[in-house]
Amino acid sequence: MANIDVEGLLKKLSVSEKVDLLGGYDFWHTKGIAKYAIPSLRFSDGPNGVRGTKFFNGKPTAIFPCGTALGATFNLPLLRETGEKMGEEAKLKSVHVILGPTINMHRSPLGGRGFESISEDPVLAGLAAAALVNGIQNTGVQATIKHFVCNDQEHRRNAMYAIVTQRALREIYLLPFQLVFRDSKPGALMTAYNGVNGSYCSENTDLYKILRKEWDFDGLVMSDWYGTYSTTAATNAGLDLEMPGPARFRGEVLKFNVGNDKVPRYVVNERSRSVLKFVKKCASSGIPENGPETTGDTPETSELLRRLGIEGTVLLKNDNNLLPLKKDKKTVVLGPNAKIAVIHGGGSAVMEPYYNVTPFAGISAKLTTPPEFTVGSYAHMLLPHLGPQCTTPDGKTGMLMRVYNDPPGVRDRECVDKIVVIKTEALLVDYVNPRLKSALWYADFEGTFVADEDAKYDFGVVVVGSAKLFVDGVLVVDNATTQRQGDSFFGAATVEEQGSIQIKKGQSYQIKVEYASAPTSKLPDNNSSFSSSAFRFGGTKEIDPEGEIQKAVALAKDAEQVIICAGLNADWEQEGLDRDTMDLPGLMDKMIAAVAAANPNTVVVNQSGTPVGMPWIDAVPAVVQAWYGGNETGNIIADVLFGDANPSGKLSVSFPVRLSDNPAFLNFRAEGGRTLYGEDIYIGYRFYEMAHRPVLFPFGHGLSYTTFTFSDLKLTENKASDGGLVPRVTLTVEVTVTNTGSVEGSQVVQVYFAPPALKPQPVATVETVVVVRAQKELKGFSKVKLAPGESKTVKVDIERKYAVSYWDEVRGKWCADDGVYDVIVSDSSVISDDKSLMTQYNNAQTFWWKGL
Repeated sequence: MANIDVEGLLKKLSVSEKVDLLGGYDFWHTKGIAKYAIPSLRFSDGPNGVRGTKFFNGKPTAIFPCGTALGATFNLPLLRETGEKMGEEAKLKSVHVILGPTINMHRSPLGGRGFESISEDPVLAGLAAAALVNGIQNTGVQATIKHFVCNDQEHRRNAMYAIVTQRALREIYLLPFQLVFRDSKPGALMTAYNGVNGSYCSENTDLYKILRKEWDFDGLVMSDWYGTYSTTAATNAGLDLEMPGPARFRGEVLKFNVGNDKVPRYVVNERSRSVLKFVKKCASSGIPENGPETTGDTPETSELLRRLGIEGTVLLKNDNNLLPLKKDKKTVVLGPNAKIAVIHGGGSAVMEPYYNVTPFAGISAKLTTPPEFTVGSYAHMLLPHLGPQCTTPDGKTGMLMRVYNDPPGVRDRECVDKIVVIKTEALLVDYVNPRLKSALWYADFEGTFVADEDAKYDFGVVVVGSAKLFVDGVLVVDNATTQRQGDSFFGAATVEEQGSIQIKKGQSYQIKVEYASAPTSKLPDNNSSFSSSAFRFGGTKEIDPEGEIQKAVALAKDAEQVIICAGLNADWEQEGLDRDTMDLPGLMDKMIAAVAAANPNTVVVNQSGTPVGMPWIDAVPAVVQAWYGGNETGNIIADVLFGDANPSGKLSVSFPVRLSDNPAFLNFRAEGGRTLYGEDIYIGYRFYEMAHRPVLFPFGHGLSYTTFTFSDLKLTENKASDGGLVPRVTLTVEVTVTNTGSVEGSQVVQVYFAPPALKPQPVATVETVVVVRAQKELKGFSKVKLAPGESKTVKVDIERKYAVSYWDEVRGKWCADDGVYDVIVSDSSVISDDKSLMTQYNNAQTFWWKGL
């Protein structure tokens, strides 16, 4: 791509051409202007990998562990390396801009996109995201930090305002963005769907002032997809680019408003200058315009994904050193997540992997004799995909999709496309076929299913559009004649309509789905942004829930060790939908409790991106939090279970005992167009500690197969003038970490600052404002790997003003209050005599500051 002379182009471009730059061309691309050699840029999700330009039938890619798993590594050099690999993956797809990382806060365990975000703690989220950004942009690809700000729930996300105090906004929700801008230079920022304190984020002048004036951000500001709600307000406030295209609020509408001086021409210049500067950055990467999309499944990529997943896996509990398990013992594997590769959450995170490894496959490869299996309990909300259970007419795994312009019954209708579909779920927003004559088209899906046992078999169909499912020519599911509104596909689809047949072992069944695109939908127009055609076809055998538990118990009694692969999946954790409960689905809790009672050597592997309830926790000796681990999920879990790797993850979110213990319990949904952030600054461990509320597992918790000690804690102050009114001071915390066990392992040094005791109420002449502060807050961390018996000195550098400040709402500035602060080094947010050390820091004089 050519070098861009930004100022020269601004003099040449007409107002109309400048406006054209401010809206997307299509779902993934910006507009180029060929006569001025301004190229089109390609964007791509996002949260845990780089999809390319296709939700449907796209090129396979590397799927990374989810956001909370990345946070759980507490390893900034590793996250930078991860960002570099993400950048390399983007180049394979000719992608200039990655739409990530995501750094919204975990207010509640129920957040549908919580798995995408890094942590409940703003410092961990900000520092981790900065490392990812630095890695991504080291490759020339640009990163997009998102969602700015308070997109912390999915319920009514584009029709609600977050009502939040200025102090909580600054100390919790804006702070991770502030740290990213301090420690990296992300090329772009994405605004959130929601509003904050009465103004939508894409047009919120207060937020733009912080971003542009206080933090001096000079990158591109883009909307979330369909997150622009105005022409004049958003443009004047500071939104550079409306996505996706074609633009709804830019284009001819904006040109008209410029002509009427509702949007001044200098503002259009500012917006287009920002776009052109961003295009210039992207041009320097060498990534071609509208380039090819390829793959890069290499051993090096697999090694990084496996190592990354292991470093984020958290050993929650390991009574009597049950783990690691033995490879030569009789083993039973149970649970709904055992034979399904749960590698990511739903929504923007959905991608086609290079490959995937199920936990059952990973575990089986470690054992000297094959394990026995039964599911024990189902976990799905929607029936599992039909594709992997079927074969096409030529014997391939999946269903054959044939696309037509004409409906079934039209004689000699022409097939315009043939695709083998393995994952029978797709959002077709970016499916384009030049042979289709209109938005109304039809597709037949066909596959052969062979029953492996006698059973009653359920089939399910979810659509944006309409569909009928036939088995051996008999109509089993009708999701066309009448339709009911559901939650799937960002709230645009039907509920899952189901039907059943009896199947016999060894018999083949011909499955056919007749599908018609979105214009045939009978649902009322709900004005969903993503109301393109979509489908999901599923099926599974029916089980007797109680009988299946008894089957699992019987197998467990006869085993030497039991592994239960439990948790959630992309049905439960997905964009556009929050959970209703922390409970595991179905009778999973009951099954786990019954199996643990039958066999004391039971380990539970939980896969979820956010906390779940564990009412059986006292009965189970070992629990592993495996998150959503990406392509290498099964290998990661097996490596940890059998001791081929030592887990070193630390919880990036607190696990409460009950949902009602969570500080946002009464305020986690939109009511009357707003969500009240009533917990203020007290989210996560800040609340649990302040309220003396017991937790299931605390923030920062994570065990190891070895043991560690801390010693020789000291703190030094290093001053370096930066030319400002307040000297830049770095506090260096040093501690010796020793591996006192018998195997190699990694430990995280977590540094917390506790504020001085609350001062007496000041007299009127005193300027400082007395505020109640959290008992302590994470301010820095570092991870170290140690051989048995090895010791190393670990240093954590923390900028003083970030270590001791709170937001003073009276002055509208950060206040670094004077006083003596406790500085605590610990292996979790829980402070104990045997695992924590403490020193003190005296901030001699109060000062105020703004900016970075």
